[in-house]
Amino acid sequence: MPPEHNAGAEHMLVSMLRPLVERGHHVSVWLSRYGRAHDEYEYRGIRVVPLESRLDFPSAVRKADVLLAHLETVPSAASLARGYGRPLVVVCHNTHTATFRDAAAGGTALAVYNSLWMEREAELFFAEYPKAIRPDGSLVVRPPVFADEYATRPGKAITLVNCNPEKGGRVLEKLARRIPDQQFLAVKGAYGEQILPDLPNVEIVDHVRGEDMREQVYSRTRILLMPSSYESWGRAGCEALASGIPVVAHPTPGLCESLGEAGIFVDREDVAGYEAVLRKLLTAAEYRLASKRAKTRSAELNPAADLAAWCSAVESLAR
Repeated sequence: MPPEHNAGAEHMLVSMLRPLVERGHHVSVWLSRYGRAHDEYEYRGIRVVPLESRLDFPSAVRKADVLLAHLETVPSAASLARGYGRPLVVVCHNTHTATFRDAAAGGTALAVYNSLWMEREAELFFAEYPKAIRPDGSLVVRPPVFADEYATRPGKAITLVNCNPEKGGRVLEKLARRIPDQQFLAVKGAYGEQILPDLPNVEIVDHVRGEDMREQVYSRTRILLMPSSYESWGRAGCEALASGIPVVAHPTPGLCESLGEAGIFVDREDVAGYEAVLRKLLTAAEYRLASKRAKTRSAELNPAADLAAWCSAVESLAR
């Protein structure tokens, strides 16, 4: 039962559930927040149950073989899992203390971390809180990006996805003022205050669904900005790599791990540094080299091995 309004978490969860459906498992997602959908529907083989359409989630837990939860749904799901004796999988989407505390409340059969650095942070948590109950098992599954679903011919714009201040909305505005002859794309996010510059070289794009990112965003993007104050991984950057789109990012541990050698890292407070890098990338020779590194990194992030291990781990709990 994922939160309906956290786009990154939603995309990660769906991309992890799809392989289970492909292997013949019945998967249902119970939404934990009120949204626009009121009736049950199917999405890529996954049965989705909106909050108001069904009120018998405990009954569904009782009938389930495995229960999966993440973010704020973990405490209630864990309680039901313990009550009905069902194995619980907790997908840890960030490194906040509350995430590890909820996963360590007892009864977690499997904790899934989205990066190696998150796994290390979890180890530090357990060292600091020795009374916390470790999950029975753990697994690293990098947020799966199926490159062929995102690959396209890059466009001309410098793009920021989610324009809240923490993601870099103010950085985008400053850069657009510094480079007035360059087109910028400001894609509204699903949460947080949005910094949407009223400038002639900035086009505002409404929030885009994950399945529409290729056509509506990446096909129009030449360079992706990710001056985020925090990213546990950075899915949008990995999606952009599939098209050979260079990513200029703040060096959070998650972005450094996800982008690897393809990332171009500049501190988010160094706007002049961002401008210098962007102007260099706008030259053909530098762009070709950066684009080649992006495609190489995209191939390295092929999710097949992670997803095979993930499916096997879930199936072992259901036996």
